Amino acid sequence: MTIYEDAKIGNSLEIPSLIGEEPVDDLDEVSEVIPFTYSITSYGADYLVDSLVDRIKKKDIVIPKFNWNQPEETNVEGFQRQYVWPRPTADRFIESLLLGLPVPGIFLFKEKPSSLSLVLDGHQRLFTLFSYYEGIINGKEYRLANVQEQFEGKRYKDLDVGDRRRLDDSIIHTTIIRQDEPTDDQSSIYSIFERLNKGGINLQPQEIRVALYHGKFVRVLQALNNREAWRELYGKESSRLKDMEMILRFFAFLYYSDQYRGPLKDFLNRYMATNQNLQKQSEQELNGIFERTTQTILTGIGAKAFRPDRAVNAAVVDSLMVGVAKRLDKGNIEDKRYLKKQFDALMENTEYTKAIEANTADKINVERRLRLAEEAFSQAP
Repeated sequence: MTIYEDAKIGNSLEIPSLIGEEPVDDLDEVSEVIPFTYSITSYGADYLVDSLVDRIKKKDIVIPKFNWNQPEETNVEGFQRQYVWPRPTADRFIESLLLGLPVPGIFLFKEKPSSLSLVLDGHQRLFTLFSYYEGIINGKEYRLANVQEQFEGKRYKDLDVGDRRRLDDSIIHTTIIRQDEPTDDQSSIYSIFERLNKGGINLQPQEIRVALYHGKFVRVLQALNNREAWRELYGKESSRLKDMEMILRFFAFLYYSDQYRGPLKDFLNRYMATNQNLQKQSEQELNGIFERTTQTILTGIGAKAFRPDRAVNAAVVDSLMVGVAKRLDKGNIEDKRYLKKQFDALMENTEYTKAIEANTADKINVERRLRLAEEAFSQAP
C-alpha cells in the first residue's frame, strides 16, 4: 500500500517574514500547485459561545499552535505561533458579542477517526473567547478596556447576569468540513487550509503541516531538530521550520522514494498525514536511523557536508542522508576517509550536480541523485 493510498484567520495575523532567515537552495514549495481530487462534505451549524469554549476545554476543538514549549496536556494543541491579536481588537470582539452584533463565522475540519474538530479559520476569535472565559490573556488578567462603559474593566465573572447570559448565548456560525474520500488519510486538510488563508497569512509549507498534522510524528521531528549533530550540519535553527522540513523530507525519501511522482509538497503532505501518529515508522526506528546518519556524516564528511556553496542545499541533504542511511542499514562504516573520498567524487559528478542545482523536485532528478548517492556509499567499508 502506498502513501498515496494511505495517506480567514484575518490580516491581523502577523507571521515573521523570511528576512534574516538563512537561505536554502531548493525548490520554492509555496509556488507548487497540487493536483488533487477529494470528496468533501461541508455543512453549517450554529454554536453558542459557551458551548464552543466548553468544547475547547474538553479538547473536542483543537486550536492550532506553533508553540514548541507547550506541554501535550494543554487544552490548546497543535502548533501555531503565539496569539497575535492586539488587545483592542480582542476587546472589541468580546464587546460586539455582548452588544448582540454579528461576528464572522469559523471553519472547522472534522478529523477521522478521532472526531476532533481542527480550527481552519477563526482561531484568533476562539482563543480570545477562551482567554476571556478563563480570565487570563497572554499571562495577564483579562479585563475589558476601551469598550462601552458598562463593560469597562470587567472580567467574564464580573459581568452582570444579563450580560453574561447574552455572551453565553451568542451564536457563532460554523462551517464544518469533512473529508469523505480518500478514506485512508486526511491530506485534503492542507489544501483547504491553504485556500482559506490566501492573502490573509504568510505561512511556509512546513508551518502549515505541523499545525494541521499535529501528533506524535511532529513531536519526534521537533526533538530530532534539536540533536547536536544535525544542528552542526544544518547551522542556525530556522524560524520558518525549513530544517524540520528537511528531516521530514529525508524520512519520506528514505522510505517511499519509489512512490515519488511530485509535486514535492504533496508528497511530503501525504507522508506527514499517513504517519501522523507514527502508524508507519516507530519513534525508536526514526530516532535510530537519524542519529546514526547525521553522526556518520558529521564525523566522516564534516560540518560543511550540506553546503556545496555557502547555502544549505536541500537536494544534497536528502540524497546524502538517504545514501548514507541505506549503507548504514547494512552495518557501521568504519573507514571514514573512504566516505569523504566518495562524497568529493560525487560532488564532481556532472550527472549528480545537475540533479541538485535545478528542477530539484522533478521526478527524474530526484531518482537520479538518490541513485547516485546510494551507489557512491554502498561499498563503504
